Amino acid sequence: MSAAAPGALYLVRHCEATGQEPDAPLTPEGQTQAAALADFLTPFPIDRILSSPFQRARDSVAPLAARRGLPIETDARLIERVLATMPLPDWRTHLRLSFDDLDRCLPGGESGRTALTRATAVVDDVRRHPARTTVIVTHGNLLALLLRYFDERVGFDAWETLTNPDVYVAALTEPFKPAQRIWK
Repeated sequence: MSAAAPGALYLVRHCEATGQEPDAPLTPEGQTQAAALADFLTPFPIDRILSSPFQRARDSVAPLAARRGLPIETDARLIERVLATMPLPDWRTHLRLSFDDLDRCLPGGESGRTALTRATAVVDDVRRHPARTTVIVTHGNLLALLLRYFDERVGFDAWETLTNPDVYVAALTEPFKPAQRIWK
């Protein structure tokens, strides 16, 4: 695979973690995945790394950052979307409905539209930044919403196919084209 053109954005879902808490570390398999992720992304001309402040996201990109000599900049707008603060035994059904209706918001949760707005604000900031190629590391639900930014047809079904980790590339020039999955 050839290097990306200037203005590329790599959208990364974190590696396998021990849980959903902000301080949940990577599993041993997740640590192996992080090394493989670094191997995979090293050939690309990456100038900047942005990450959710959650440990699993930072740890997923730490090997790449070390290899490239780049700092990991954290951005709280990249944290995972909270669907609800109450236990939801049928959370997948609620998640599907939230992709169908971006304004759907459960008690204590964040609507898809609100999460999408904060995530796309990061992309807009990346577009204005002098770095030409940026990696964004985030979480599954937010990644699916970011993919929707580049292609409005993306929804719950795309979220279901995401892996830990996963990597998509998008051009930052308008008109936007759908992000392409490049992870093996």
